[in-house]
Amino acid sequence: MDFQRIILLGALLFTILLIWDAWQEDYVRPGPVPPVAVGEGSATLPQDAPEPPAARQPSDAPAAAASTFQTGQRVTVETDVLRVEIDTVGGDVRRVELLGYPVSVDQPEEPVVLLNDRPGELFVAQTGLLPSGGGYPAPNHLAQFTTSQQHYTLSPGEDAITVPLRWQEGGIEVTKTITFRRSAYLIDVAYQVANNSGEPWAGTMYRQLQRTRPADSSGFIYTYTGGVISTPDDRYEKIDFDDMEDRALSRTATGGWAAMIQHYFLSAWVPPQDEQQTYYTKAPNGRYVLGTLGVPQQLAPGATGSVAAQLYVGPKLQDRLAEIAPNLELTVDYGILTIIAKPLHWLLDFFHSLLGNWGFAIIALTILVKALFYKLSETSYKSMAQMRKLQPRLASLKEKFGDDREKMNEAMMKMYREEKINPLGGCLPIVAQIPVFIALYWVLLESVEMRQADFIFWINDLSSADPFFVLPLLMGATMLIQHRLNPTPLDPIQAKVMMILPIAFTFFFAFFPAGLVLYWVVNNTLSIAQQWYITRHVVKA
Repeated sequence: MDFQRIILLGALLFTILLIWDAWQEDYVRPGPVPPVAVGEGSATLPQDAPEPPAARQPSDAPAAAASTFQTGQRVTVETDVLRVEIDTVGGDVRRVELLGYPVSVDQPEEPVVLLNDRPGELFVAQTGLLPSGGGYPAPNHLAQFTTSQQHYTLSPGEDAITVPLRWQEGGIEVTKTITFRRSAYLIDVAYQVANNSGEPWAGTMYRQLQRTRPADSSGFIYTYTGGVISTPDDRYEKIDFDDMEDRALSRTATGGWAAMIQHYFLSAWVPPQDEQQTYYTKAPNGRYVLGTLGVPQQLAPGATGSVAAQLYVGPKLQDRLAEIAPNLELTVDYGILTIIAKPLHWLLDFFHSLLGNWGFAIIALTILVKALFYKLSETSYKSMAQMRKLQPRLASLKEKFGDDREKMNEAMMKMYREEKINPLGGCLPIVAQIPVFIALYWVLLESVEMRQADFIFWINDLSSADPFFVLPLLMGATMLIQHRLNPTPLDPIQAKVMMILPIAFTFFFAFFPAGLVLYWVVNNTLSIAQQWYITRHVVKA
């Protein structure tokens, strides 16, 4: 029995199974829910906001119920990287366009819209103040703010834009200030509260992201879309849409953050890291809410106070995310192989800084990884070459013993011992490299730097499939060559399976991003060269 072939084939199939299972589990979802009707709001506390702290017991989770979605005047803000619309209802951030990220290479003037309040595509960032008992007036995300200016543009020489929104009721005056900075995707949101009522006032700030479930993608590549929270007890916890429907979350922790992520981009609320937060979820009327609720702020008559948070709306740029909050860079989700993937991403970025082209950076990284595993691969190829020498003798054994598999295996083991050959020697070194290969797969898949990155000739987007299927065909050809260089399995069924694999992989990779296929083409080409050299000149098979 060809043990090395069986283990190698099993490892490859197991890798495909892991990717397929993850895709089925987390990516294949029911279709989008019907759009939420937009109507007039209620004057009472909105049902998609957290309950006031005074009214909630520690074990309670926020209740999920339907609520309306109002709209008022729009305030537009444009920086060098963002185009934003803020609604005077709640001071919500209703629409965000990422000016440096076109929707496609063919539409360079149309930026990605990350936040949007269109029915069926709802995804907005909201904040509000909740009264901490006593009937205090406080502006939640349905409150009507006023503004003295509706258009803001970051002018040359300016480093920041400040947008003030005002609200007052019963002697309580609130100014909600939203600040944007040059070249930044991080937005500051602060409330300044003046208590001119003559009575004590207490309120709590909440921050939340609200969206509808996105439509399913028809692609072959799995990427997670949904909620994530980070706390000191759990650095990175996914809370998908089904989790929000099944059970409302209510968890208390100090610091952390709450985010809604998708492929390449995210939105995240980052509260003060020294403040205790209650993380909550709701699923009212086909929408999904993920947010944080802070601690109550108390103001004596005549006093003023402030509360604040930060909102990140933009691409998954690891260096920037790491500077904003602990573990926020984990939204670039490499899974359980993060410890391997992070150094690989650093190397990829290093090669890009030298070469100025992400495609050449992938090639350079592939060569480096191949060089690091040269000795392991050499052991594998030597073993395969030695096994190839034994093919005629193994064929004779098969003819001699026929269907008596027990005697056949005994004779094979005796031959391996006499020739001092480890039948697993050709496979185990390859199996040892599989975690690195999978980690590199996720690095190339998750890195926003690959998105619409130009390579050469017709490949102008390494994150999209090769439109002419040249790279997948080259990959299939290299796999066929590798198959020819390897010893032929004695089992005819196994031999047929190994012949089918290159064809199956060619079809499978035809829909993969060009950057991933480029890696496999280069890796296979280097493997062929190394295996040919060892077979012809080292072992002389």
